[in-house]
Amino acid sequence: MKKYLPIIGMEIHIELKTASKMFCSCKNDPFFAKKPNIYTCPVCLGLPGALPVPNKKAIDWTLMFGLALNCQINKFSKFDRKHYFYPDLPKGYQISQYDLPFCYDGKINTSEGAIRIRRIHLEEDTGKLIHSTINGKKVTLIDFNRSGVPLVEIVTEPDIHSPSQAKEYAKKLYQIIRYLDISDADMEKGQMRLEANISLTIDKSVLPNYKVELKNINSFRFLEKAIEIEIKRQEEILETGKTPVQETRGYNAEKNITYSQRSKEDAADYRYFPEPDIPPIKITENWLLQIKNQLPKNYDQLLDDWSKKYHLDKNLASLLFETSSQANWLEELFTYGQKQNIDISKLVNFLANKKLQVTLYRDDYEKIISSFKQATTVANVSDEELNKAVDEALKTNPQAVADYKNGKKNALNFLLGQTMKILKKRLDPSLVIKKIVEKIG
Repeated sequence: MKKYLPIIGMEIHIELKTASKMFCSCKNDPFFAKKPNIYTCPVCLGLPGALPVPNKKAIDWTLMFGLALNCQINKFSKFDRKHYFYPDLPKGYQISQYDLPFCYDGKINTSEGAIRIRRIHLEEDTGKLIHSTINGKKVTLIDFNRSGVPLVEIVTEPDIHSPSQAKEYAKKLYQIIRYLDISDADMEKGQMRLEANISLTIDKSVLPNYKVELKNINSFRFLEKAIEIEIKRQEEILETGKTPVQETRGYNAEKNITYSQRSKEDAADYRYFPEPDIPPIKITENWLLQIKNQLPKNYDQLLDDWSKKYHLDKNLASLLFETSSQANWLEELFTYGQKQNIDISKLVNFLANKKLQVTLYRDDYEKIISSFKQATTVANVSDEELNKAVDEALKTNPQAVADYKNGKKNALNFLLGQTMKILKKRLDPSLVIKKIVEKIG
């Protein structure tokens, strides 16, 4: 078999958690609505004559997100109509962006190389299709509570060359989104949806003349696995002298296969044209300056600074926060602790052991420092005893293991606590976490 190089680009959709929808004042809360179709109006139902009004907060957050990814900003931008016909799109078109997105030319670094961000654009989400059986008949119902929710799409250049790099990129994007606190990015609810465009080549200087899109993957682990399977499928086709069909495919985790969904459209198929009901948007220098002033310190830079200043384990420190407001609170706690002559690296170990994260700032600094000082001395444990305890914790908590693999950092804190309970000793949390991560893989 020839040596093929995977050429992968990704498209990731993120639902923003603004109070209202993208182009109307309806409540943006589709996942906790008590009934279907209660957060709707003529605009998000696509009724004739209804006029959309852009949500400025959604635009602000999109610009902030773009700056966090080192993007250029289009000072002159606009919305476009993207036409396609599907039951969950009542207007017969989606208000999106095409040639003048808010953000472009960004970058995210991974351990396998930099990934260029081609564009970040803002659009509206569709309704939700619910397949059911009523009175013995199979039907499809539509809930429009999600229709019109602000949706950011991040599109990369085809710079990804392995399933592991795709997974790392998606995880980094998730971290930044949560850190900026612009979305909960809960993949089980569909707030973050992963898509990968995959093709193979034997000459890295030439892009293949086809690509296959893997659509709506809802976990980092499934993303990596689906890409691995799709690469193998395409290799087998290319070895026969044929070219894989350009199409959209889904991933079946139970059968461990990808399957055909539909032929893949080109941009021309959507018949884009400027949205006539929304004027072009000019991003003034003053507006952009306000956004820059709200932008928190870069996530990776923050952990690097802490590592240098306080001699912290970055992986352990990252478990203590997700949002920038939590990180700011920790910075204040570290400053206070230093004034009390506290070893901040040991304090971080203590906090990780206590599984404090989102609830951190419910307690004042003095209470936390006092608890830290009263903590028992760290005990010693043999490798055999630690391995046995970790194995037992992982075996008895499979859901927590699965949650961690899907990007939920809190699950690691839970497994740390369960291991400590089994050992009945207070150990260095970084030692235990290292062993847990090593065994989960």
